[in-house]
Amino acid sequence: MQRIVFVPLACAFAAFCVCASAESILPQGEAHEALIAGYFPDRLHEFVWRNWTAVAPAKLARVVGAMEQEIAAVAESMGLPPVETVPSEMLERGYITLIRRNWHLLPYDQLLELLEMTPERLAVMLREEDFLWVKLGQVKPQCAPLRYSPPDEAAQRRAAEIRAVVEKDFGGELRRPAAPRFDFVRQLAEPLPHFAAPVPPADAPVMPRIVYSYVAVYGDPLMNPKLNPYPDGLLERLSADGINGVWLHALLRDLAPGGAAFPEFGADNETRLANLRELVERAKKYGIGVYLYINEPRAMPVSFFKDRPEMAGVREGDFAALCTSQPAVRQWMGDALAHLFGAVPDLAGVYAITASENLTNCASHGGWSGCTRCKERSDTDILTEVVGVIEAGVHRGNPKANVLISDWGWRGYGDAREIIARLPKAVWLMSVSEWSLPIERGGVKSVVGEYSISSVGPGPRALPHWTTAKDAGLKIGAEIQFNNTCEIASIPYLPVMDLVAEHCHKLLVSAHPEAMLIGWTMGGHPSPNLEVVREMYTLPEPTVDGVLDRLALERFGAEGAPHARKAWTLMSDAFREYPFHISVVYTSPVQCGPANPLYPAKTGYSATMWGIPYDDLTGWRGPYLPEVFAGQFEKIAEGWRPGIAELQTAVDATPAEQRDAVRADVRFARAAAIHFQSVANQARYVAARDALAGSGASLSSEERQGLKGTMRKAAESEIALARELFTLTREESRIGFEPSCQYFYLPLDLAEKVINCRWVLGQIGE
Repeated sequence: MQRIVFVPLACAFAAFCVCASAESILPQGEAHEALIAGYFPDRLHEFVWRNWTAVAPAKLARVVGAMEQEIAAVAESMGLPPVETVPSEMLERGYITLIRRNWHLLPYDQLLELLEMTPERLAVMLREEDFLWVKLGQVKPQCAPLRYSPPDEAAQRRAAEIRAVVEKDFGGELRRPAAPRFDFVRQLAEPLPHFAAPVPPADAPVMPRIVYSYVAVYGDPLMNPKLNPYPDGLLERLSADGINGVWLHALLRDLAPGGAAFPEFGADNETRLANLRELVERAKKYGIGVYLYINEPRAMPVSFFKDRPEMAGVREGDFAALCTSQPAVRQWMGDALAHLFGAVPDLAGVYAITASENLTNCASHGGWSGCTRCKERSDTDILTEVVGVIEAGVHRGNPKANVLISDWGWRGYGDAREIIARLPKAVWLMSVSEWSLPIERGGVKSVVGEYSISSVGPGPRALPHWTTAKDAGLKIGAEIQFNNTCEIASIPYLPVMDLVAEHCHKLLVSAHPEAMLIGWTMGGHPSPNLEVVREMYTLPEPTVDGVLDRLALERFGAEGAPHARKAWTLMSDAFREYPFHISVVYTSPVQCGPANPLYPAKTGYSATMWGIPYDDLTGWRGPYLPEVFAGQFEKIAEGWRPGIAELQTAVDATPAEQRDAVRADVRFARAAAIHFQSVANQARYVAARDALAGSGASLSSEERQGLKGTMRKAAESEIALARELFTLTREESRIGFEPSCQYFYLPLDLAEKVINCRWVLGQIGE
């Protein structure tokens, strides 16, 4: 996932715990006591609740040393319904969700047992799976072993109180059937009833429009064909929406032999290549090319260089770069890419970032002066040399493959035209369209430093970079997201078609990109948003109104179309109020919405990047004052609601045979509005709580009552929002999901939030 601030992951991962041998390779970070939810009777009840329906009761019993019936009795005492079976998908596709919800409950040994995972596998996962260790805050909370003991009288009494809340607030709904988590995998794999692969005009250049899979497991999918990242039904749907490229994360050392320099590389590469060939052949039937996302050469543990110290470059913690100023490293990279593209000749190409969060070449994090070989060189020398190796290696294997090179991270996200001018002529220069765009939200001036739908580009970084690339004879491409962004990624797509169409049109007028990366790990769900892009780039003379009118008519019919158009405009206008900042999109509770609990006192934990928000209002809000931050999210929610009403009217007026296809639009719009309002609630709650705790006796009675009133109002609103979202998530398995983070929350987390808020209201008092 791309971000504005480098997190030296190798350095972050280097703080290892000194403990039992089974856990010695797992990172610990700075010691912090685990948080215990005071509204549960004890950790055992919290553990059972958090994992109920996600982990089989028999396994829960094994982990804590209980009998299965004892665990079932704990669940029943809190009003949880019996669990017949737990589908395997949660362990196979939702293990990050399991890690996150047990992070404060289990020490590593019990967590490994729950996950059925070795320490080595978890260590690699934390390091390589889209910065998971960073998403978890770079600290493993200190958890005592959790063991079963029969609940005492106080625990039984509190469990009965929880049961009463469950019965009062949810009635029998908790026991009724719901859409299984990951049901969308089955739905998207089903073939379309009528599908014909699009045939591009023979005389027209094909613009690559590339997304990531909504159903892929980010880790190592080529080693497990069962976890098919691109089932045929998904490829059909993407193709129908105008997508002609998909990408997969790849580690070069896993896909090609390491030769004489690195003989340990390449284990199981033939298996991965065979599975990759199969995917490429299937995708080709739907007019879709497969691209590999590469970040190379990846840093390696310092121990890797024991017998080859001359290969080591810049060091971060216990990891060091494979120095690309060393000819043997460049030789391996080029040979590996040539081998890969020769072995899978129909691969469409690569999308490469040479200065990402991962430590790769010595200039990737700006510290090349720390390398004895690189310190006399410039970052331009190093980065263009790396790009040259990538381009030459790919084209040695397949001269027709596309080499898409991102300027992400170059020169600290500043002016990188000097680098671009020296790139090989055969590469495409990719740039985030809206980067550096000036914005003002709630009276606060800022600039966009990431993907943003609420801010319509292109911006002042991409435009001169593209001009330089064109002058140098390179093709250009836009990195842009049209379904969702980190502004809110736990909803598959946002019905803000005016913003999507406006951005597409501005790109057409100002830049004429020849390729588009339309989705990072989020944003790859088939959607009407992607259809807007398809129409904008395939119609002869597209206009914003023309494309949107056409799509509304096609999707909602003649009676529903005017209401859909009004809904899209209302929600687009509301979304322009988003208080964009890198802190907001990565650390605020916008991804979790009302699933994030309210804490009666400061936790002391900092919000993590796209992982656990905690109660870190200072971290959430970036440059916005607390009330401005809350007010902007409330503006979005308030502006969104009339749009939802119009969208529901459009759905009701849609021809019956088309209605099922558009009902999800309303569910997603409702869920998004709930998330926006919840961020406002949580911000106001935390601000009032901290003011009440920090000002002490200096507050008047009226001021204290006012702050308590704010806290009560926020908690009561959160109860209503959690209750509404609970129903939506049980109807729709896609709500709350993002491919690299998996489920941010499960339905029971929203029931837990109601319990949490009822308890908090009791703590606030009069």
